[in-house]
Amino acid sequence: QVLLVESGGGSVQTGGSLRLSCVASGVATSSRCMGWFRQVPGKEREGVATILTGRGPIVYSYYADSVKGRFTISRDNAKNTVYLQMDGLKPEDTALYYCAADSIQCRPSRADFNYWGQGTQITVSS
Repeated sequence: QVLLVESGGGSVQTGGSLRLSCVASGVATSSRCMGWFRQVPGKEREGVATILTGRGPIVYSYYADSVKGRFTISRDNAKNTVYLQMDGLKPEDTALYYCAADSIQCRPSRADFNYWGQGTQITVSS
C-alpha cells in the first residue's frame, strides 16, 4: 500500500519559517523523484519544488521562480522522507501543500506524479 504522510503545516507570520516533512511508505519508497506542490481554491495545483536522486551522489532539484532563494527541498533516502524548508514566507505562499512521489521525468507537473499525500495547510498572515 502506497502512503505519503505530510506534517509540519500550520500558521506563521510573514517572514517566518516552516519545514514540511513527507514520509513515504510502500512502493513509493523506491521513487527516485519526489516533489512538493501547492494549490489554492480556484487555481490549479502548481509545482513548487522537485528533487531527483541520481545513481550515485548526484541530486537534481527544481524550484518554481516564485520560491527560489526562499524554499529548499531535500531528501533523506534512509528515512524515505522528503523535506521542504520554507523561509521568508509571504502571504502569497498560503496554500494547501501536497507531497508527491513517483515520476519518471521528474517534471513539476501534476500529471507526471503517480502518488500524492493528503495535503497540509500553510497559512501566512500579514
